[in-house]
Amino acid sequence: MTKDKMPIATSSSTDSNLTTTPAKESDKHHKSSDSNTSQQFLKLTKLFAVDGALLPPEKQMPIEDRCEKRARLLHLRKQQNIESIMQKTLAYCASSEVKQRTDQDWFSRYINLAEGISNTTMQDLWAKILAGELAKPGSFSFKALQVFRDMSIFDAKLFAKACSLAVQDQSKRNIRIFSGSYQQPGLLNWFSKDRIQGINLSHYGLNYADLLALAENHLIYMQESELSLSNTQDKLTLNYNGLPLKLTARKANTNIQFYKFTPIGTELAQLISDKPNEDFFNNINDVLSKHFHVTN
Repeated sequence: MTKDKMPIATSSSTDSNLTTTPAKESDKHHKSSDSNTSQQFLKLTKLFAVDGALLPPEKQMPIEDRCEKRARLLHLRKQQNIESIMQKTLAYCASSEVKQRTDQDWFSRYINLAEGISNTTMQDLWAKILAGELAKPGSFSFKALQVFRDMSIFDAKLFAKACSLAVQDQSKRNIRIFSGSYQQPGLLNWFSKDRIQGINLSHYGLNYADLLALAENHLIYMQESELSLSNTQDKLTLNYNGLPLKLTARKANTNIQFYKFTPIGTELAQLISDKPNEDFFNNINDVLSKHFHVTN
């Protein structure tokens, strides 16, 4: 049997992939949309060799041959994907020496997880993972790889948004998204309008549904956490995407509210470049200044 040469299915992230059809349109446009949907479906089935039953009976290959063809294309696609990621990884690798070699079992599992990734943007991130692990073995756990494998390009973009609003301490092990601050209630401040201050995260593209999605992907804890500064001597030295942020409580018993990244989220945050949102940075400075001395 002659082996057919078939194009290997690849994926790329473009803004056009994110567009949606308006609810109210003309019948003509509806027909065009349906036609485009059908064409897209037929193209995908052909690329992935699952279009056999859609052809006229006289043009169908035996099902055994169709099965072999699909398996062959699947292996070719996986090989193409992983080789593309290897090419991208080389560009991220540093020339500095490393003291510890990357575990071969880790690399084997990495290949098994990454070979199914065809989206070019996601391949870049997988390349960064491998380069990071080569430079510092132990940077990315198996659990983090499994979570990342199950993330779509839309999940990755949402996570990048969360990282753009997050601060981290000097250890880089605690990453938080501030949501507000408050002074613990007392006789002198019970009715003060400044006692509770909130940060409107949805204004910066991170609403409650987004937080739920991040939690479902094991990237943040859904339960809001608090950090208490019991006296005016307590200080927090933080970093907001490359910008210093130092907080000192104006009064005792002041709390900061935040959503904390999970250990997996903290690992994967290494993939995201520092891109501070200046508007958000100014906002948290203004909000927190009600309860803290803020220095940058």
